[in-house]
Amino acid sequence: MVPGDSVRMAVDARGVARVTLNRPQVSNAYDEDMLATLQAGLREIAGSEAIRVVVIAGEGKHFQAGADLTWLKRASAYDPERAFAASMATTRTMQMLNELPKPTVAMVRGACFGGGAGVVCCCDVAVAEEGAIFGLTEVRVGVAPTPISTHMVHALGLRHARRYALTGERFDAAEARRIGLVHEVVSADALAAKVDAIVEELLLAAPGAIARSKASMLSATGWTLDEAAMHGLAHDSWMQRASAEGKEGLAAFLEKRRPSWYPAKG
Repeated sequence: MVPGDSVRMAVDARGVARVTLNRPQVSNAYDEDMLATLQAGLREIAGSEAIRVVVIAGEGKHFQAGADLTWLKRASAYDPERAFAASMATTRTMQMLNELPKPTVAMVRGACFGGGAGVVCCCDVAVAEEGAIFGLTEVRVGVAPTPISTHMVHALGLRHARRYALTGERFDAAEARRIGLVHEVVSADALAAKVDAIVEELLLAAPGAIARSKASMLSATGWTLDEAAMHGLAHDSWMQRASAEGKEGLAAFLEKRRPSWYPAKG
């Protein structure tokens, strides 16, 4: 992986890559550096015959809290070309993860919000600890989750995606399992062992058969994204982020107040 402290990767003798999102000071929220580093890592993994399975986790107490809102605040002032590129960085990272020709396992503890939930949607298997908390929270800060919207619908189905992406409400691990965001929920003490057991099952499967099976399922159901589709998703993302709502929502969050669109009680 290219140099960068925001994502760590270690590969063991069996070919299991442990990818750790490493910005614990902001609950592993992503910025441009993390996205670029993660994309470089995914390219390396995709091209490596030695890597068989990928486990994605977060450093510290939390999995991933979505986009770093201080970065989004800066991005709201970017010129159109750079603003589009920022949204495309998220869109492309999710597309690469979703279509990676290796099996992926998300190991979720603590907070998993916004783009963090998008990462989980893009993984083949997801296991969460009982205390994990989830939310598709973008609308609460005036932005739209378009870089992960297709992946949310694929993982949750349209009905559940509509509820949680439009309300932005938080939900627990049991609900995440009920709606299909995660496959299993275990105690915190059992999380690592459960992930290791799933990794063992994946290692028993032929790597070429896994890659072909995964590609065929995504292709047959139209769940891959071409450049035109990603362009549209990224365009919608930066347009909303640059809007008056986007700027007000981010300001309200950073100032720890209600946004202006919340009605005053009469």
